Amino acid sequence: MMHIPKKYGHSRIDRCPFCERQATAVNKQGIPVCISHRESELKGLRCVCGESLDVMNGRYGAYFSCVRCGNMSFRKALEINDVRNKAAKSGKAPGRPDKERKEITVRSDDPRYFP
Repeated sequence: MMHIPKKYGHSRIDRCPFCERQATAVNKQGIPVCISHRESELKGLRCVCGESLDVMNGRYGAYFSCVRCGNMSFRKALEINDVRNKAAKSGKAPGRPDKERKEITVRSDDPRYFP
């Protein structure tokens, strides 16, 4: 078996719970999110038992707490509540413009794109 050494910064990469991109910011609840979901919040998350989940922040990052069941990992709570499908059903993602994309044609002799 070959030993592969760890590299600095590769041991833990947080992902945005809404879109699965790399999380580079923290929202008001203390959850790591991407830049476009910085103003979004996780609301109405429920435990398997039916109680609401409270967001907590600890030494190893964000986690959830249930009154009946106790503490629950961030990943497990998101799997139970299926946050990504709720964000996809709501239509557009927050922070994105409503403009339609325009198609442009770039020619090889265009000085604006090929200096």
